[in-house]
Amino acid sequence: MNLIVIGMLGIIVLFICFLVKIPISISMIIVGYFGYGYVTTFLAANRIVASDIFTTFTSYSLSVIPMFVLMGFLAYHAGIGTKVYSFAYKLVGRFPGGLAMATQVACAIFGAICGSSTATTATMGSIAIPEMKRYNYSDKLSTGCVAAGGALGIMIPPSVILVLYGIATEQSIAKLFIAGIVPGILLTFLYIAAIFIVTFHNPALAPAAPGPHPKFKEIVMSLPNSGLIEVIIIFIISLGGLFAGWFTPTEAGGVGAAGVLLVTLLQKSLNWEKIKKSLSDTTRTSAMILFLVTGATIFGRFMAITRIPFELAGWVEVLPLPPVVVVGVILLIYLLLGTFIDSLPLMLLTVPIFYPVAVQTLGYDPIWFGVMMVVAVTMGCITPPVGINVYVVKGITKDIPLQVIFQGIWPFLIALIVCGAILIVFPQIALFLPNYLL
Repeated sequence: MNLIVIGMLGIIVLFICFLVKIPISISMIIVGYFGYGYVTTFLAANRIVASDIFTTFTSYSLSVIPMFVLMGFLAYHAGIGTKVYSFAYKLVGRFPGGLAMATQVACAIFGAICGSSTATTATMGSIAIPEMKRYNYSDKLSTGCVAAGGALGIMIPPSVILVLYGIATEQSIAKLFIAGIVPGILLTFLYIAAIFIVTFHNPALAPAAPGPHPKFKEIVMSLPNSGLIEVIIIFIISLGGLFAGWFTPTEAGGVGAAGVLLVTLLQKSLNWEKIKKSLSDTTRTSAMILFLVTGATIFGRFMAITRIPFELAGWVEVLPLPPVVVVGVILLIYLLLGTFIDSLPLMLLTVPIFYPVAVQTLGYDPIWFGVMMVVAVTMGCITPPVGINVYVVKGITKDIPLQVIFQGIWPFLIALIVCGAILIVFPQIALFLPNYLL
């Protein structure tokens, strides 16, 4: 049987495994193992699986993941998000839809010490949604803005998605982190613009909060208790040290986690029970990610031996289309795949296929393409029917139907698409900082 046909059958079987709800990591291991064994020998497949599992779980480069995950969970359980949200409301609360706008600002700030979209969504959802309910905000707007804002946790560094992309493609994690800063800020402003537009056309979605708005002096005076100073200090020490070359990525994550632990202990916002919960959540999440990396590696070996990535690159090379159109098609494919594959496995699954096309065939910058992949997989965090962030919000707001939350994400999905289009037209938005600083 033709190798390309075998590879396509393997992809079809993989999607069938997803549909029958076999865990994604297990699905990739099964299909990769049997596909590789069928094309070569099962003795070779046995060796590959054993080697990849051992290599993944003993890899020093992957030890960066639990460090940044721990930093995020410590911040989450310490309640830093509450103070950050309160400060963000003082900044933008005077505008129509101010509570929803404050949610985006708070998500962006909290994302600077949390590389997880689900942790950011859970943190801000538990704080912001009750406030928006209290002021009679539309359920669609309040839940949709939290689900979308949580995705800023993987856009603004530190980002687990960017870490895995950097490891998979052998790119500098420091450069990827720096490249994500301006696009993350751009996406935050686009989210705020989306809120302004929808509330301007329908003010009933977000009634104005009563009472006088804080003056500039009051905002400045609230800085010591805003949570912003802690975030900035931890960001500078951890990621600043990484950007300056003082730390490896793993060391930067460890310093960041230690910084969050020290600050929150001094503030007495973290007790032994919360520390144990942070460690438990970190262990569970890190194990899940490492199993996904293992599955993607094994499945990637199967894809490589069938030559599908190379044939796809050759096919794209002879297409009579401008490279920008091809990148647009790749983003559209991500948007479609994101409707039933979560962001993390989607990135791991598709990097071996689309990276050679975009970087080696079309000549795009690998750092820019990494940022574009984050924008693309971010869409998968909120699109139906998977939309992991939507399910996190549903867990917080059990009285709001799932379809209402999905209805609320559309203005933010449009903002994400606009963000992707801007980055395609103006790639220097993502590249000028890493090119200037490193």
